[in-house]
Amino acid sequence: MTDTAESLDVTITYLQMHQPPRRPHAHAQSGRKMALLRAERPPLRFYRYLYETVGEPWLWYERRTVSDDALTTIIHDDRIEIFVLYVDGCPAGFFELDRRGLPDVELTYCGLVPDYIGQGLGLFLIDQAVEQAWRAEPTPQRLWVHTCTLDHPRALIAYQHAGFTAYRQEHERIADPRQSGAMRSRLA
Repeated sequence: MTDTAESLDVTITYLQMHQPPRRPHAHAQSGRKMALLRAERPPLRFYRYLYETVGEPWLWYERRTVSDDALTTIIHDDRIEIFVLYVDGCPAGFFELDRRGLPDVELTYCGLVPDYIGQGLGLFLIDQAVEQAWRAEPTPQRLWVHTCTLDHPRALIAYQHAGFTAYRQEHERIADPRQSGAMRSRLA
């Protein structure tokens, strides 16, 4: 990745699966209270908190640039499913499934709050997303996700471990969101 004052070189990898994986799921850590709850019609500020907190280290900026009304419309759509992972009562991460393109389902976002990275929760969260995606009716024909070189260094490996296979790569040069103002918090 080339990092200049104005732009970043990014490699995007698209991954997919056409059936649920046939392997044991990653297990949650014993000794910790964990819950995975669907956030139905989450308050906009709560969603922005999750998105900004989880995505800050990886330069997630796209949803920061969306207006409040447009983002509320997206996250309140019945075909968008947002699940929040709680560890010891605190939000530790989330994933978002987009069923608007059925029979394909996109794992749109998946990540952990920085304080919970490195605790073995990432694979567990991805496995939960995969399980939720295949559980719903109608059954999807394909589950897909994309990751890029700005994401956690182990993101690609984690998705492959969960059963996804890469089917396409793209290389892009994007305006550095830290320089363009796209990383500005929308929580203020």
